[in-house]
Amino acid sequence: MSRRVGICAVAQTPFKRDYWEERFQGMALIVLESLLEQTGLKFDETNGIQASISVSDDIFDARTISNNAMTDVLGAHFGCEEKVAQEGAQALYYALAMIQSGHVDTVLVLGHCKESQGQSRNMVTHMAFDPFYTRPVGLDFQAAAGLQAQAYLQKSGIREDQLARIVVRARNNAKRFPLPLEIDPVDPSEVQNSPMLADPIRSLHAYPVTDGAIGMIVAAEERARAICPNPVWITGVGNCMDSFFLGDRDITSNFALKQALQRACRRAEIDRPQDAFDVVELSDLYAYQLPLWCEGIGLCPENRAQDWLDADGLDNHRVNLSGGTLAGSPLILGGLSRAASVVLQLMGKAGDAQIDGARRGLAHGVMGPAGQFHTVLVLERDGSGR
Repeated sequence: MSRRVGICAVAQTPFKRDYWEERFQGMALIVLESLLEQTGLKFDETNGIQASISVSDDIFDARTISNNAMTDVLGAHFGCEEKVAQEGAQALYYALAMIQSGHVDTVLVLGHCKESQGQSRNMVTHMAFDPFYTRPVGLDFQAAAGLQAQAYLQKSGIREDQLARIVVRARNNAKRFPLPLEIDPVDPSEVQNSPMLADPIRSLHAYPVTDGAIGMIVAAEERARAICPNPVWITGVGNCMDSFFLGDRDITSNFALKQALQRACRRAEIDRPQDAFDVVELSDLYAYQLPLWCEGIGLCPENRAQDWLDADGLDNHRVNLSGGTLAGSPLILGGLSRAASVVLQLMGKAGDAQIDGARRGLAHGVMGPAGQFHTVLVLERDGSGR
């Protein structure tokens, strides 16, 4: 990749089940003020923040052009602001493109979502489907995940107790990570006895309804080094979208994820992704997806997930030490949150979850029914061996 681009600062509100005490702008302002304090930046077309990228969703926000109300917080009154809807990792991809194009040197990325304010997030994701053939039968992301889970569990042989342990691990990991998540520990029996959502997915197999905001400062190399003593470089990016209709896809094949990984690794000059990363953060909206995505990036041998999980494959490959999306982050901010977790690891700021000497990480975002659209980011700090 040409012009080197680094992430200089990360900030996040607590991710809560119901952030009733703050409006969207209030949540975003908490993040913005932290980022400005960390970097000393101002909104300045010469030496400060020159452009902003928001992450929001009109239907979750219950308003059209939902970023319009955020322009003042984003410093975009009479200034530059772009919007990424849905998958938050795309905002980092967008910031990278803006900087590498030479148009700007410093970009603010700031996303928000309140999943609690609607009657059901399933009603929101229902709108992603074709209005003539698939909406009338009631499909939403949860129902599609149920179909995918049935197919994958039959193929992989993953057991109910293994899914329960994935959930328990995610919540325990989240308590050790410095990004604040409002999540309670559970024991395996609670998970296995929780109500069924979409067979075989139980309520505690699914990521919780979550509100919050998260942001980063992204800058070209010269500016990044002036802002931050140890920026984290975006060295590889890739994304891929699978077919729109579920019936046109093999929903256990990881086709889009494998393509996104291949593109990101090619840009980062990585030949063996299964051995390349000190830390991996995957967007696991449901417990079964964590081993499925691990297969897609080559950490888990295909069709061997049952044995791999029993052999502590997740811990051995340092997957989702933050707790992942399963521990609680809004759907549209999942990939951005996973990237933030990797950045903190590479900066040495991951608290009790810190991996000594972590130099390269993978962050992943997913959107669409049954993993239709995947984004992969390769993030590295200086001295990673490139």
